[in-house]
Amino acid sequence: MTTRGRITAILGPTNTGKTHHAIERMLGHRTGVIGLPLRLLAREVYDRIVKARGPSVVALVTGEERIVPDRVQYWVATTEAMPEIGADFVAIDEIQLCADPERGHVFTDRLLHMRGLHETLFLGSDTMRPAIAALVPETQFVRRERFSALSWAGSKKLSRMPARSAIVGFSVDDVYAMAELIRRQKGGCAVVMGALSPRTRNAQVEMYQNGEVDYLVATDAIGMGLNLDIRHVAFSATHKFDGRRVRPLFPHEMGQIAGRAGRHTESGTFGVTGEAQILDDGLIDALENHRFAPISRLMWRNAALEFGTMDRLVQSLETAPAHEWLSRGREADDLSALKLLREMPEIRDRVQGGKDVRLLWDVCRVPDFRGISSMEHATLLARIYGFLQEGHIPADWLERSIARIDRTHGDIDAISKRLAYIRTWTYVAQRTGWVADEKHWREQTRAVEDRLSDALHAALTQRFVDRRTSVLLRRLNQKESLVAEVNDKGEVTVEGEFAGRLEGFRFRPDQTGSADEARMLNRASYEALRPEFHLRADRLYNAPDTEMDFTEQGGLMWGSQAVGKLVKGSDPLHPGVEAFVDEEAGPEITDKVRRRLQHFIDRKVAAAFEPLLTLQRDETLTGLARGFAFRLVEALGVLPREGVATEVKELDQDSRGALRKHGVRFGQFTIFLPALLKPAPTRLRLVLWSLHQGLDEFPESPPPGLVTIPHIPDVPFGYYILSGYRPAGERAIRIDMLERLADMLRQQDTRGGFEAIPDMLSITGMTLEQFAGLMEGLGYAAERGERPKTRAAEPAPVAPAPEAPASDAPLTEEESVLAAETRAKWEAEQAEKRRAEAEAAAADAEAMAAETGIEPAGEAVEAPAPAESEVFYTFRWAPKPRGPRRPQGEGQQRRGAPRRDAPAEGETREARGPKPPRREGEGGGRREGDGGGRREDRGEKPGGKFGGKPRREDGGHQGGPRKGGKPQHNKPQTFSSRPEREKKADPDSPFAILAALKDRK
Repeated sequence: MTTRGRITAILGPTNTGKTHHAIERMLGHRTGVIGLPLRLLAREVYDRIVKARGPSVVALVTGEERIVPDRVQYWVATTEAMPEIGADFVAIDEIQLCADPERGHVFTDRLLHMRGLHETLFLGSDTMRPAIAALVPETQFVRRERFSALSWAGSKKLSRMPARSAIVGFSVDDVYAMAELIRRQKGGCAVVMGALSPRTRNAQVEMYQNGEVDYLVATDAIGMGLNLDIRHVAFSATHKFDGRRVRPLFPHEMGQIAGRAGRHTESGTFGVTGEAQILDDGLIDALENHRFAPISRLMWRNAALEFGTMDRLVQSLETAPAHEWLSRGREADDLSALKLLREMPEIRDRVQGGKDVRLLWDVCRVPDFRGISSMEHATLLARIYGFLQEGHIPADWLERSIARIDRTHGDIDAISKRLAYIRTWTYVAQRTGWVADEKHWREQTRAVEDRLSDALHAALTQRFVDRRTSVLLRRLNQKESLVAEVNDKGEVTVEGEFAGRLEGFRFRPDQTGSADEARMLNRASYEALRPEFHLRADRLYNAPDTEMDFTEQGGLMWGSQAVGKLVKGSDPLHPGVEAFVDEEAGPEITDKVRRRLQHFIDRKVAAAFEPLLTLQRDETLTGLARGFAFRLVEALGVLPREGVATEVKELDQDSRGALRKHGVRFGQFTIFLPALLKPAPTRLRLVLWSLHQGLDEFPESPPPGLVTIPHIPDVPFGYYILSGYRPAGERAIRIDMLERLADMLRQQDTRGGFEAIPDMLSITGMTLEQFAGLMEGLGYAAERGERPKTRAAEPAPVAPAPEAPASDAPLTEEESVLAAETRAKWEAEQAEKRRAEAEAAAADAEAMAAETGIEPAGEAVEAPAPAESEVFYTFRWAPKPRGPRRPQGEGQQRRGAPRRDAPAEGETREARGPKPPRREGEGGGRREGDGGGRREDRGEKPGGKFGGKPRREDGGHQGGPRKGGKPQHNKPQTFSSRPEREKKADPDSPFAILAALKDRK
């Protein structure tokens, strides 16, 4: 293009406002074109011109974006995409990129050929002055000085990096690592890389410019015209990989990057960080004064291409320059792709003339945004070239390719890769004639790119920005007061950022990144929580008890929030309370919460243990009864009988009666208050006892409604008793059910042996095998046996007997024995009859077969089915001896030998455990209101002639003969209607009083 206007080169260091000056100059002309080195910068300049003149007269043309209104006056483009039109004004920014090994030939071509009708501007570094003067002699040079000073600040750690700093890295991994470290220590940073889309880059830059973050981590892309409010630039490395090798940064490259520090007239600093070495003095001086060696070679590639054949095109691209200032640059990606396609047979067959070669070259210029490999890129280009030779790229194929990319989930790397892929299709859609519906596909690819850009920005922000920390640290540095709030869910926010949660009356701060932030968060949060503490304390104080509860580990809950815990008090029934209240709430709040919780637990204990507290307050109890009541209260209403056997023996009948009025039950195994075995008192009893014992971990109550629970050997015996259960074998049975079972066992022949009746299995909810284990745990021997199973009785083939008159009276013992004998006899007769009939049928069949020699047809006579058997257990009282004892026979106790229930020599009854249950024939019926069969429970003294049984007036045992009973003596006895005179009866016994009345007769 011939020169028709003034050519000016505005050269100088960064931060001189060269780009801003070029925009003003262009807007002073009717039309203009400006070429910029980055798509990011092109978008920024486009937005500024649109803001000044409106979108109807401004066009944006890049490789992946094309916005061209109908009345275009001003064109903003990347240097590669600059349109060759006759515009009044032409400007090329960052002209020093003519020396770039990869892209330099493009900038050199624009330097040599792009001209404005009235004015042409070259903007860049002062190092380009000799080259421009040699190649474009008519150029007028203008040097612009930096508005502010740039000075060396030395080396700083990332943790000590000042605010408004930019840290420069030269690889994606380095950028991400530094960004993560800054997020932890400084609250977060913005990330800027050349691979980002303009939308993502602008969002990140806006976040930095608005002050949401004070740090920027970037690649050397920030050296290309990005106008940011940066006060300090830190190099994390002084070497970079340029696509071919790792090389040290050129001084002018470092000057370009460092020069971004400072804004207009504000001074800036530069330095190093991380593993970067301290710069030498000469380089520091050059950077501070922007004095660098001039560029001596510009990259060049022949622009006069020949499209006759692929070989001639390659030769023209590799033509050597004729000027001493020009040099062939590194082989570009488009030339490498052309050479690869030229070797493909299918491409050689398709390329027949110059038109095909020109089209092939256009396809080769599609940038390798994906960066997978040269062959992968060449394969894609070959596919596109094949489509274009047939007309257009198929819409369905393009749709599938774009659909695979249009996914916004995944991490930063995955989204970045998809963003690079969509740039390929965005570039394709921008080419004229490559797709059938250009407008549709341009909008489609742009929409996908925008979605991916937004997703990438969100992912970068989520990973590398802690907004809360950033805001709080900035407020702290500015010494401003913070605004904190508490919502109805207890979430505390400071300056709109989540700071923690209020749980009850304790503030739980969120995890923070630094000690400074934690202190500031707590200070600001407690300022907001002060009125909230008072409000919550009032609500708790007025809340009903139904909103509060205690846990099985002693915690006190208000709804779902822990507000305190129980502590050991003066006695188990009077526990203390410790409130969970932060010190910052003040002693007034703590005392109010504690008092309310104390009221709650006091009322809870009073309601659950009302019978026990009534027993404790009964002033009418005196002597042994009062002492026994104290023992029962101390044990929280449940006492194993073996531990207090002596005290029970010493209680007279009046004392027992007084205790029974309060609901105390003297059981064979346990003395307890039945009302306190309910689930609620049991749960509270375990907590109160555990508190008083000072346990670290409290035992938990069994699930309600279970008659038996597993017996775990590691669990102490006392835990089961307090839970309302007594261990027996592999199971532990509920105390009240055990006493019911004991009542049934007293009616059995425990020494001669008995079988379990259905009622025993029913109340325990056990199978026969499980019941046998339970009985063994209670001190019984269980003998297993088998016997034929008795079949159900069949109706007798006799005339029905006349119906007996209905009666509700139970069968007498004689009637029941007679009925059983009659039934057994009838069943035996029926079995014998069926056996005889079967034998007769078999004999007849054999006789007929012998006569005829033919086996009988029809059904064979079935042999009698084998009788089914059933398992049964015989139980006998057989406690294990706990010390040296004389052997005793299996039958009843020998006369003159110590009683089975008497303690051995040197052994107390408390150590031996409970006595075996008495059979009805062996000593006494059931006590009124008491399941025990002990002599002392009936008010009689041990050693009576008949084992302590009360007597009838006729001298016999009360109740008469019982089933399963045994005679008490082996020789005839003489019974008297009066007690023996030589043995004095217990004056407190009701039977002694009855005998005295009879004597008066």
